[in-house]
Amino acid sequence: MRPDRGDGDVLWGGGVRRRGGGGVGVDGVVSDRRWAADVRAAVFCALALFALVVLIDLANGTLDVLRGGLWAGLSGLLYLILHPVRVTVGPGWLAVRGLLRQRHVCTGLLTAVRYSEGVAARLVLCDSLGNRVEVDSQVLVENPLLVHRLEAGVRDARERGLLRTGSEVLGRLSARLDGDVAKGVFEVSGLR
Repeated sequence: MRPDRGDGDVLWGGGVRRRGGGGVGVDGVVSDRRWAADVRAAVFCALALFALVVLIDLANGTLDVLRGGLWAGLSGLLYLILHPVRVTVGPGWLAVRGLLRQRHVCTGLLTAVRYSEGVAARLVLCDSLGNRVEVDSQVLVENPLLVHRLEAGVRDARERGLLRTGSEVLGRLSARLDGDVAKGVFEVSGLR
């Protein structure tokens, strides 16, 4: 039984969480709300590859223990490649956690924000402690709460005089996000 506060929020474990799985934790920690779905998709792709190659080997009569181990290793490698990083933002920090390591920056101590274009566009954040993280910009576009928390940290860093480059980069990302939200509202309401 979850006690309802009546305003759309649900008390859960001593804190408030938004309905709909918005990714807000007890201590105000916000995480990527699509991460679990991306993990399931990576597992599905790896298992589908394994099943497909085993079925092909069975049909040809060439499946043995060595080949089965090879296909399992190949499927495991595919999962490692497809496993998404988990982006989490809390009061004053941003963390990016993969399978093997976790990197974080103190958002109130940011010194540089850069936009790195390439195959996958990334936002590169550096803080005064020497920490550096790269965040897929699509993760930020799909999670407005992450952007809001990051903007608060950028404002703190700018007020302290630490942020030397890149404050306009996050502004452009925010404008893109606002444009996407406005476009969605117009489409839902039938206005064009």
